[in-house]
Amino acid sequence: MYHYITARKLRNVFYQLGRGNFEVAFADLAPQFEHRFSGDHTFGGTRHTEKSFRQWMARLHEVFPDLQFKVHNVLVKGWPWNTVAAIEWEDWGSTRDGDGYRNEGVHFIRLRWGRVVSLHVYLDTQKIADTCRRQAEHGVPQAVAPPITD
Repeated sequence: MYHYITARKLRNVFYQLGRGNFEVAFADLAPQFEHRFSGDHTFGGTRHTEKSFRQWMARLHEVFPDLQFKVHNVLVKGWPWNTVAAIEWEDWGSTRDGDGYRNEGVHFIRLRWGRVVSLHVYLDTQKIADTCRRQAEHGVPQAVAPPITD
């Protein structure tokens, strides 16, 4: 039952993110956590504070204001004191040049007693880097800003 509830909650997080509710990303963060996003682009790097993660999420919304997600699979393993979840997804959004953005990836999340202690995102980093460059060329300077890290 615990695995089912956790998977359902994670699916809801992605559903809410696709509706622009970014507050859901902060609701269950542990006091000490790690958010790591693969790649050498504006979204790459690692964050450890809610402040930097909020800045990162604000940038994500600025660069991709209508980003949508479709969750394909959610796997949950472990006990409440040490849980690992994998969420396989695809995302898409419009771009200012009209070509759009589409990618797919996996989030690996580690939870302790329902609180996120690590969140690692793996996706096609070339696609996101290319799309960020295109967004910058069409008036979104945050798309090529230095990564937000701490």
